[in-house]
Amino acid sequence: MRGEVSLGRLLRQGQLWRGREHSDQGGVEFLPTGFEGLDECIGGWPRGALVELLSAHGQGLSLLVPLLVRLGREHRWLAWVDPPWQLHAPALAARGIAVSRILLVRSGERQARFWTMEQLLRSGNCALVACWPGLMEAAQVRRLQLAAEQGDSLGVLFRSLEAASRPSMAALRLRLESRPGGLEIEVLKRRGGWSGGRVKVAWESCSG
Repeated sequence: MRGEVSLGRLLRQGQLWRGREHSDQGGVEFLPTGFEGLDECIGGWPRGALVELLSAHGQGLSLLVPLLVRLGREHRWLAWVDPPWQLHAPALAARGIAVSRILLVRSGERQARFWTMEQLLRSGNCALVACWPGLMEAAQVRRLQLAAEQGDSLGVLFRSLEAASRPSMAALRLRLESRPGGLEIEVLKRRGGWSGGRVKVAWESCSG
């Protein structure tokens, strides 16, 4: 029937979710996080999309280590835009990250930071672009999401907890909080499924 055809089309396009199933509809590809519990909760990192990691102290970098190791084997760059600390190449190499694939950018100020990240995402030359942007407008987040789609790149924004109350077009939003023995992760938004899921990642897993 006509109604059934319309419903099927919406499901194929990923515009509807069913219960708590992870949806791979609409051609979305998920990259393994390297943490079994986190993969079960969110399905993986969405490729060609924007991810927000929200925390009180810029946490979440350890969650990206397994992905950085994997993407470092490819031909594209791993770009870091204005990290709040100096990169320590020996520590990164000790974790198996290909330091030769890292592109470090110091933009200098907030507007240039946004422009730089957008260009890197859109270029198609970066497998991942991570940034500590500070305050952002909803329209800027939307442009970054579109740039990530165009460049088939994963964009990661490390944002404050206050950003959770603001609208965002990011495909995945996670709130991170330190807990005894690990990091508690709450899903604020994910593509193709419900928000509200929680998972805890042990410190040993984050540091390995």
